[in-house]
Amino acid sequence: MREGPADLYFVVHEHHASHLHYDFRLEMGGVFKSWAIPKGPSMNPAEKRLAIMVEDHPLEYGAFEGIIPPGNYGAGAVVIWDEGSYTLAEGGDPEKQLENGRFSFELKGKKLKGHFSMALLKGRGKGNQWLLMKKRDQEADPTFKLETALTEDKRQKLEVKIPPCEIDRGPS
Repeated sequence: MREGPADLYFVVHEHHASHLHYDFRLEMGGVFKSWAIPKGPSMNPAEKRLAIMVEDHPLEYGAFEGIIPPGNYGAGAVVIWDEGSYTLAEGGDPEKQLENGRFSFELKGKKLKGHFSMALLKGRGKGNQWLLMKKRDQEADPTFKLETALTEDKRQKLEVKIPPCEIDRGPS
């Protein structure tokens, strides 16, 4: 879903595992850099969201929707909450900015639009805790309310399957 040559893909999975969370994934270096966001992303600049960096995921995971069966890592329903393209706000190398612990980007999704930034929380946890922040721009929405994408009708249409990144890992 790229809009231009400099655009990269992003996807947000709504993941109904043991605890509902949202997996925020940015295409970078041939994989998805991924963060689990317990409260989900927000379009409200006043709401900073904790984003816990998790392992990279293969790009083919971007289209995944299904029910991960019990006994497998991440068991539960997974649906695409939002997707689109993104560009770096300051240009350059996204991996380098990530290494530096701070980067800004513009999302061009169906729900998430406009400028965002992420900052590593230094000296906390295992060095994998970040803040995802919506910047004040024309797309900001101070009345934003997170709404689930998984309806009962959609849940009934989901197939039970193992995500592409878990096929080699097996049950956990």
